[in-house]
Amino acid sequence: MKQNVKLKGQLRLYMQWPAIMILLLAAMDIWIFKTNRKAGMLMFAFILVYAAVVGIMYFSNKSLLFADLVEFAAQYGIVQNTLLKELSVPYAILLDDGKIVWANTQFREVLGEDTIRDAHLNKYIPEMNQSVFPKEEDATVSLEFRYNERDYQAEIRCVSVDGLNETEQLMEMPTEKNYFIAIHLQDVTELNECLRENEKQRLVAGLIYIDNYDEVMDSVEEVRQSLLVALIDRKINQYIANTNGIAKKLEKDKYFVIIKKESFEEMEADRFSLLEDVKSVNIGNQVPVTLSFGVGLSRDTYLIGYNYARVAIDLALARGGDQVVVKNGQEISYYGGKREQTSKNTRVKARVKAEALREFITAKEQIIVMGHKMTDVDSFGAAIGIYRAAAALEKKVHIVLNDISVTLRPLYESFRNNPAYPEDLFVDSREAEELADEGTMVIVVDTNKPKMTECERLLKLTKTIAVLDHHRQSDEVIENAVLSYIEPYASSACEMVAEVLQYFSDDLKLTPTEANSMYAGVLVDTNNFVNRTGVRTFEAAAYLRRCGADITYVRKLLRDDMASYRAKAAIISSAEVYRDVYAIARGQHLGIESPTIIGAQAANELLDIEEIKASFVLTEYNGKIYVSARAIDEVNVQIIMERLGGGGHLNTAGAQFEHTDMERGIEDLKKTISMMIAEGAI
Repeated sequence: MKQNVKLKGQLRLYMQWPAIMILLLAAMDIWIFKTNRKAGMLMFAFILVYAAVVGIMYFSNKSLLFADLVEFAAQYGIVQNTLLKELSVPYAILLDDGKIVWANTQFREVLGEDTIRDAHLNKYIPEMNQSVFPKEEDATVSLEFRYNERDYQAEIRCVSVDGLNETEQLMEMPTEKNYFIAIHLQDVTELNECLRENEKQRLVAGLIYIDNYDEVMDSVEEVRQSLLVALIDRKINQYIANTNGIAKKLEKDKYFVIIKKESFEEMEADRFSLLEDVKSVNIGNQVPVTLSFGVGLSRDTYLIGYNYARVAIDLALARGGDQVVVKNGQEISYYGGKREQTSKNTRVKARVKAEALREFITAKEQIIVMGHKMTDVDSFGAAIGIYRAAAALEKKVHIVLNDISVTLRPLYESFRNNPAYPEDLFVDSREAEELADEGTMVIVVDTNKPKMTECERLLKLTKTIAVLDHHRQSDEVIENAVLSYIEPYASSACEMVAEVLQYFSDDLKLTPTEANSMYAGVLVDTNNFVNRTGVRTFEAAAYLRRCGADITYVRKLLRDDMASYRAKAAIISSAEVYRDVYAIARGQHLGIESPTIIGAQAANELLDIEEIKASFVLTEYNGKIYVSARAIDEVNVQIIMERLGGGGHLNTAGAQFEHTDMERGIEDLKKTISMMIAEGAI
């Protein structure tokens, strides 16, 4: 057996080097022999003695050398095993199902003293299960987890052991799973704590605007105005100072704020109590002070964070103020907004927007007007008002209208059957896309979300876009609009258009048919002048009355037929009261043409029930479930609908579910309400 053992590699060369020297000495002896025979013979004798000694030492020490090599290998294996076992890096070898085959001391210390041999790793660390293990040879997966109040980063590697079954007599593995899972852990607790601490110390930019500065100042005596300003400044500065931040007053109603990320998280936790604190300032002012707070977070530069803050404050103001908007990259969060913005008596903004709209229309050859999908009376009336403005400038006008509801049909027919209006006044989305060209201006009314428009693609076919809307703005807006007139305090789009028309042209005059359409829009959106009406709402209604709006005719147009009335009664009868103050009703299999309109009407009527703060009606229509949400003043249904992907106003909002499972829709609505109550958002 020993004779079959042979040396290989560098060790064999090392052992055979004396024999190679014999050949070199022999060559040298030949040269010496030719020079001097006597010296050559002497050298030859020396070589024979040297060869004999080398041969004896090689063959006699070979067995001893092998013994020493075996002993060294054994000792090396013990040392290697000890080093691996005592290695400061936690290391383990697993089978493909997560069963621990071998683990060093550090790994078992991580798991704990009660570690069971041959146990599955996911028993201790649930994140370390079979689903996260790599399946391909030499593949590596990184995973972070927390265990025993420590943070770890694991590197999981698939180690192939092909040929193990042929060479290993103690273990046999399935052919298709001829690999181990090797895992080593790195404790990153201190690193994560440093990162978290660094994140807490990161500076955050913010802008605070007083929404109604002029109105508040006008509501107090002149001698008290300086005191009121001082109290507001104190509230803001004290709130920011309590979080170790800096507040710098830029203008009479604007502040620049710098705070730490840690302080921002504290503000976020108490849902920015500054909004309510400022409202408590009262020295005789009849109008409570409201603030808008825009916060920008960026990991890149402070300039980007400041720009985010500017975007956030603009969005907060566009949504009606009295709220905090946080922009963190592409993510936008909203807080507050529970109070309806007070209507401003000044019409300067309406006049400026009217003049700008006139200039843009004058520069274009063709105007296309469109509202939101499933056009309602308000959207239709606002579109008619824009038609009259463009027609007064002798421009070709088209109104995009795809679906005509039962409520809208009488108004629609009054224009279709009137020879005073062009036959191509109303077009569908396909026709509008064909008409659009470089000389076309698109005017969007009663919505500011591109996905809600009648023809979203039309927004990409023209560069000149104007938006007139009374809904609160969200993070999804129509981009690149040359004119954006969004006033959340307005009761309806028809009210806004009526104001614009009064400043558009001195000789502009609405026809009675057009005035009826716009008056009907105001009437529907205010629920017969009950909801969200202000001084300017009645002024707009008075203007429409002067233009010939017939109140009796409009009332007859908006009456329901018997089937619709019964459907409304069925919806109301299905209502359930959730958490004592929220009425939730459903509309299924109603058998009417426009169930969503009846659902909205039912939601309004549910508010007439005592102790009901908000009503929600879910209506199935065209493969979707439409949610109509209504409130009076105590609940902001807009932020509830935004959680469900919708939007609207503080007391009038809506959303859609992309399915027809009514029970699932109601369950999602209830979960959202419960979650927001727990968060303090409602």
